[in-house]
Amino acid sequence: MPEHSRITRNRREFISDAFCGFGAVALASIIQRELRAGTLNPLAAKPPHMKDRAKAKSMIFLFMAGGPSHIETFDPKPLLNELHGQKRPAGFGEAKYQFVNDKATLLGTKRTFKKYGKSGIEVSDLLPHTAECIDDIAVIRGCHGDMVVHSAAQYQLFTGRVIPGFPSMGAWTIYGLGSESESLPAYVVMPDPKGALEAGQPMYGNGFLPAVYQPTMFRPGDRPVLNLDLPSGVTGAERRKTLDLIRGLNQANMAPGDTEFAARINAYDLAFKMQSEAPAVFDLSTEPRETLDMYGIGVAPTDDYGRRCLLARRLIEKGVRFVCPVSGGGPGNMQWDAHDNIEENHLRMAAQTDKPVAALLKDLKRRGLLDTTLVLWGGEFGRSPESQGTKGRDHHNLGFTMWMAGGGIKGGQVVGGTDEIGLRAVNDPCHFRDVHTTLLHQLGLNQDALSFMHQGRKERLTEVHGRVISQIV
Repeated sequence: MPEHSRITRNRREFISDAFCGFGAVALASIIQRELRAGTLNPLAAKPPHMKDRAKAKSMIFLFMAGGPSHIETFDPKPLLNELHGQKRPAGFGEAKYQFVNDKATLLGTKRTFKKYGKSGIEVSDLLPHTAECIDDIAVIRGCHGDMVVHSAAQYQLFTGRVIPGFPSMGAWTIYGLGSESESLPAYVVMPDPKGALEAGQPMYGNGFLPAVYQPTMFRPGDRPVLNLDLPSGVTGAERRKTLDLIRGLNQANMAPGDTEFAARINAYDLAFKMQSEAPAVFDLSTEPRETLDMYGIGVAPTDDYGRRCLLARRLIEKGVRFVCPVSGGGPGNMQWDAHDNIEENHLRMAAQTDKPVAALLKDLKRRGLLDTTLVLWGGEFGRSPESQGTKGRDHHNLGFTMWMAGGGIKGGQVVGGTDEIGLRAVNDPCHFRDVHTTLLHQLGLNQDALSFMHQGRKERLTEVHGRVISQIV
């Protein structure tokens, strides 16, 4: 008898014959539910391009806005102190600054450095808590970028371009991987409450990618998102019915290919889902007192950044793909932008962030999340070896420090380096595009495959072609 005409003789054979069909029925049900909602979820989780190389599932960028000084943090320069007050020797070459003039002299540092961990990496006394985690950190001392003004350098740091209008690394990440959470945003930025930055919101944005890949900007304070409570007397089922009606009306008037309108419709659904899960995520009172103390929550000056770092961990834990807690905002000296007094500025900014940053690394590690969470620390440039005025440092893009941890990064090592006064990256220099390529590599994303056709050209985060910083992966 042909196989296709075989008669089922008993219940066991019927179950066996029908088994594969059950999966199809379930899949059809899911697809129909999504289609009734308007479209398949554009932020559904996607497999990485390079499954065998993917080490990280999510990323946290600790953005130190304004430009932290490498000379005062992770890159000790004894010769700079010896040459304090002298003109830069001609042998070190030229440098273009925004404010430092040709009469400026070299400025030594008052910071002291000490070796930490089994790796013996030198870290400044500004960052004693981060220093405790140094064996999990890969310090990249040879970073450099192309621009010496805040806005253009911030655009390049986030988007790989020096002008606005291009997608940020957060937008590219969720374009490539989607999100593992259906009830929280895929990409979150937590700005500093002191104000906006020079490059503004476009540096975090989706650029020419569809609007669904834009970030969710959280508010400062203990209520990052407003209106999460259901109105009095309204049930969840009633709210769902209302939203379904609004979706239907919107879709009836939506032009084909209108990604802005589609993103807005998707945002309504996300907002509804957030009402059920987000309040618990934002409620830090459920954390043990020991954890709150570790982040410095409830005490000055760490309370604000500590809250945002702890919230970053909670978001990652719930499947959010990319989180950016920003340190620094508003007028220059409220950022890591130490034009007038490097000591006053960096002592204050480090005091706000050092303990929370270290707590985040330790917390991720003890929860088993550091292995799959890639952490990046740094700003848009460093600070000049020359003095601005008598006590400040200018912007400096020729050589500075960033660091990575987690997500398959080999900690406890230093890669690259600047010259003896911290002027220029001379050993194994790493451009921003190399940093971007390494981040994508750890997430399992190929820099060439992660592209989008825009105005007749396949665009990508790394613009030309970056290299993976192979020593740290």
